[in-house]
Amino acid sequence: MPLIADLLLALHLLGVMTWVGGMAFAIVVLRPSLAAVPPPARTALLGEVFRRFFLVIWHAMPLVLLTGYAMLFGVYGGFAGARWNVHLMHLLGLVMAAIFLFVFFGPWAAFRRGENAAQVDRIRRLVKANLLLGLVVIVVAALNGL
Repeated sequence: MPLIADLLLALHLLGVMTWVGGMAFAIVVLRPSLAAVPPPARTALLGEVFRRFFLVIWHAMPLVLLTGYAMLFGVYGGFAGARWNVHLMHLLGLVMAAIFLFVFFGPWAAFRRGENAAQVDRIRRLVKANLLLGLVVIVVAALNGL
């Protein structure tokens, strides 16, 4: 079982790194850099960036949730055997997934319909919130070990 647990943890961490790292890149690097792009081109670029990013997250998010549940039930023996930090990571992971789903089916869908200006700001704010939650999850994981 230790090899399987190690593989699950590796996949889990790769998914977290992709999800949280992608959001950090978008907020810290991409967003400020967009000021150099003229508004019409900026909208087209954001459309391509969002499309690709959301496609990646549609793979990373389920991977994180599935490997998390596999470790929870296969390694920790379920919720009763898990420490406080695993419970908190579980809760925050579900909240992050819900925010992603809201962004995808709400503001992103509206953006694709042409309602661009207001939706870009909504997406940015929600991605910032999810990034903050993701960073909290990483700190919580480090506080008590995985």
